[in-house]
Amino acid sequence: MIVAPEHLVIAPVVLPMVAGALLLFFDDRERLLKATVSIMTAVALLAISVTLLIAAHSGGEPGAGRIVVYLLGNWPPPFAILLVLDRLSAMMLVLSSVLAIPALIFSIGRWQKAGPHFHTLFLFLLMGLNGAFLTGDLFNLFVFFEVMLAASYGLALHGSGTQRVRAGMHYIAINLAASLLFLIGVSLIYGVTGTLNIADLILRIPGVPPESRMMLEAGAAILGVAFLIKAGMWPLSFWLPTMYTAAPAPVAAIFAIMSKVGVYVILRLSLLFSAAGMPEGTSSFGWQLLFLGGMATIAFGAIGVLASQALGRLAGYSVLVSSGTLLAAMGLSQTGVTAGALFYLISSTLTISAFFLLIELVERGQDAFANVLAVTQEAFGEGEEDEEVEPEVGVTIPATLAILGISFGLCGILLAGLPPLPGFLAKFAMLTAMFNPLGLGEAGEIGAASWWLATLLILSGLSALIAMSRAGIRAFWAPVDIVVPRVLLIEIVPVGMLLAATLFLTVQAGPVMRFMEATAEGLHQPWSYVERVMEQPRATGREAPR
Repeated sequence: MIVAPEHLVIAPVVLPMVAGALLLFFDDRERLLKATVSIMTAVALLAISVTLLIAAHSGGEPGAGRIVVYLLGNWPPPFAILLVLDRLSAMMLVLSSVLAIPALIFSIGRWQKAGPHFHTLFLFLLMGLNGAFLTGDLFNLFVFFEVMLAASYGLALHGSGTQRVRAGMHYIAINLAASLLFLIGVSLIYGVTGTLNIADLILRIPGVPPESRMMLEAGAAILGVAFLIKAGMWPLSFWLPTMYTAAPAPVAAIFAIMSKVGVYVILRLSLLFSAAGMPEGTSSFGWQLLFLGGMATIAFGAIGVLASQALGRLAGYSVLVSSGTLLAAMGLSQTGVTAGALFYLISSTLTISAFFLLIELVERGQDAFANVLAVTQEAFGEGEEDEEVEPEVGVTIPATLAILGISFGLCGILLAGLPPLPGFLAKFAMLTAMFNPLGLGEAGEIGAASWWLATLLILSGLSALIAMSRAGIRAFWAPVDIVVPRVLLIEIVPVGMLLAATLFLTVQAGPVMRFMEATAEGLHQPWSYVERVMEQPRATGREAPR
């Protein structure tokens, strides 16, 4: 029996919810059962997400593709609680599933034993993520946001420890404040427009009277601040590096996509609001704010990457560089740049997720502070007598260290954006679009903003290259007595899976980039989205969802 895409849309929300609830009935000592159910659920989510991606990419108009609308309770829009699938939401569903499978496999080695209900919380986090990507109204976006955050609170504190609890408390406080801002912004927008359905909102904004326009803009601004906190834009990002460093490795790996939830919502809503007829000054200010905030975030993240001594903080600041790049690219509001940014979103998220898993394996059994101190003493000749060093013909590198070193090198190349991997391809796509605003072969004026962003993209890549080279030397070359960490197969395989996904993007860069270009065109021409949602008929007879 083949399920129609219209009914399959709800599966990414229902499946992890049901699986996570069922796991509550089993004792935590049934770890194998819980891990099996969680991984099978994630695999099923990946299969469903790929099916939905194919459905969204085929048919429909060239720019918008196929837009699938699911009406919960079969109420007509705009009153219905609805889920909307298009290319962008389908892409994010696939990405979350691709990250979930390696993280869950990695957790079997150690982290599922560190505290109660790990797999339930992880599945509820996936439910919130998928719901946020699919929902078509602001109130249910808030609901799924809270489901995602509630699960992330438990995962952030998983395994306890002083540093983790301190960072987790800060994380909870900041996100509670962001949720309050989210609710205030939604309330202001509803008070002015009388609707929270995103498509209906776009239709009603032009009719808002001038005396209520300021209230609408205030609500949109407050809503934007809430999402920018989640996206990690400077100066709202002070909590992110510490939290991501302290989180358990599989949790940090899935957290790599959580900052992209804020970017996703800002991208979708900003383009829809711009098309809705917001005043030109307000719209222009919004794009400029995104661009300048993104540029500041790139600079802050790059400085943090260079200053980081611990690998965890290096990865945390790399998340900020990624978010800043996406926000600055969105601020240019060019279709080609948006397409390159979407490619970069996928590549950077996969890379950072793999890097968080790899960091635990590299640092296992070693005290990071002691390693840094030992390197410093050796460099300055402190604490040791000058001894005659016997010449060595060669040094044998254990297989485990060789695999970790190769993986570390690939992560460095990806973070620095060096060819031929997708980090370079994505930045090259963005630079090509910035310097050819009217298309290849067409003469057009290149703005100063494009030059500034191009400079920061290159400098941020250089900072990542310097920091990763320095960290690699300390981890693999500098130690006199090499300690081979105990690494399980189920822990190194997830890292390989994520890096293999980046290699797949390299090999299939042409089709992937064409998909991103079609997605960007649909986002910059949002009226197909609005019309499809508002004209969705109620199901009748056998087609009615039950």
